[in-house]
Amino acid sequence: MAKWLTVAETNCADASRESEFNEWYDNVHLPDVLELPGMMRITRYENTEPSSGKAKFLALYEIETDDIGAFIESVDQLLAEKRAEGRISELAVVVSSVTYRQISSLSK
Repeated sequence: MAKWLTVAETNCADASRESEFNEWYDNVHLPDVLELPGMMRITRYENTEPSSGKAKFLALYEIETDDIGAFIESVDQLLAEKRAEGRISELAVVVSSVTYRQISSLSK
């Protein structure tokens, strides 16, 4: 099974509502996305000193699938369903999102 990593950089549309954004991301969005078969782990990070025009938040989505195209289609479908259910926050601003195929790994 191939391993993939999606790197998503986001900002909160309203800095005064950042705690609400993080609450939604951690307790609504992440559990929703973890429903997808092949989504193995999601880890979030915060840039404590973001530069102007850069993302403050980073999410790493670890995926295992032999068909990344079909997987991405399932992500798009899930997000459309969650949007229709009102489970997507208007505070989420995606700065960038890129998916990489793992080619090597080393652990200590």
